[in-house]
Amino acid sequence: MTAAVEGLTLLGGIGLGLLGSPHCVAMCGGIAGAMALATRGCGAPAARALTYNLGRVVSYAAAGAVAGALGLALSAALGAGGALLLRVAAALLLIALGLYLAGWWSGLAALERQGARLWRHIAPLARRLQPGRSFAGALALGMLWGWLPCGLVYSALAFAVTAGDARHGALLMAGFGLGTLPAMLATGLLAQRVSGLGRVVASRRLAGALLIACGAWTFAASGALAVLRGAPTAAPCHEAAAHPAP
Repeated sequence: MTAAVEGLTLLGGIGLGLLGSPHCVAMCGGIAGAMALATRGCGAPAARALTYNLGRVVSYAAAGAVAGALGLALSAALGAGGALLLRVAAALLLIALGLYLAGWWSGLAALERQGARLWRHIAPLARRLQPGRSFAGALALGMLWGWLPCGLVYSALAFAVTAGDARHGALLMAGFGLGTLPAMLATGLLAQRVSGLGRVVASRRLAGALLIACGAWTFAASGALAVLRGAPTAAPCHEAAAHPAP
């Protein structure tokens, strides 16, 4: 059961990353292209781009572990009602992320403005590491790149709070990073050709609509509707396994 849940968590993160790729290309395409151009002649471009992105995925996973641990603490403090609240919050976050990605609502831009305050302290170190000519330098630069202010990443981190614990939070965010990997690798290697795809309105709106649908399904499956109707909710799967029917 544990391996299956972990696999689903990883796949869920990958799906979130894939759907968010148009936003990643639009926001970070220029950075990925600049990194590729800055290290031209310093080894295989594909290996360099992969190293940058590996660092980015590592930073996402570390942040996801912290978010998952926070969610576990909240669930323990709030009890069963808190678990339901976190599931509903996850559903609403998916819907908000879909609206943001599609360009129908810009509320998550406020998170990016708050994140920019943190980035101001990280940016000087990132500039000193550029262009990351060694493997270690490229990896470290990629890890710092993962902290760029981004509403998509912040939403994924908030979703990781509902993952259950630090391990599942790290898996979800690692999957998110892997889901964005194809688009970001392509952007780094084919900068100008691919970066324009992130600005295609149709692709962003399709991805946003899919996220909204996922959020609506998550809300329906969370048990919140049953609570509103006054009906008992189904026990979470881990509780059902711990207390089987006689």
